[in-house]
Amino acid sequence: MCKRRVKESFFVFTFVVVFGMTPLSFADQTSIGENPNKPLTQEIKDETVDVSQTIKNYTIKQRDEAVKNAKAALIVLDARIDRMENQLYKKWNQMDESARKEARATMQSLRKQRNEVAEWYGSLKHSSVAAWRDVKKGFSDSYRELRNAFVKAEREF
Repeated sequence: MCKRRVKESFFVFTFVVVFGMTPLSFADQTSIGENPNKPLTQEIKDETVDVSQTIKNYTIKQRDEAVKNAKAALIVLDARIDRMENQLYKKWNQMDESARKEARATMQSLRKQRNEVAEWYGSLKHSSVAAWRDVKKGFSDSYRELRNAFVKAEREF
C-alpha cells in the first residue's frame, strides 16, 4: 500500500513538472504537432489514459491528491487549447469563410468541453463520500471526451 502511494505521488509530481510547467513556460515557443517524434494526437491519448486512470484509482481519503492531479490536467488542457488557437490564427488569413466558420465552431466546442471538465473538477473538490465514485467517473469520462475532441480538431486543422 505504501509503495503504491509513493508511486502515485511520484506520478503526480512528474505530471505537474513535465506537463504542468513546460507548456506554460514554452507556450509561445511551440506549436501543435511540432514534436516530430510523437504526434500531438498520441501525446493527448497517452496523457488522457494516465490522468483518467490515476483519478479513477484515488479513494476519498486521497481527494487532495486527486484534486491536485486534476488541476494540473486542466492547466495542460488550457495550454493546449491556447496553442491550438494561436496556430489557427496564424493560418486565419489563408482560410476561406467556411473554414473559418468550422474553426470557430471547433474551438467553441473545445472550450465548452473544457468547461465541463472544470465543472467535474469542482465536484471532485466538494463531493461527499457517497458521491465520490460517480464524481471520479464523471471527471474521467469528460476528460476522455475532451481528448477525443482534440484528436478530431487536430485532424481538421
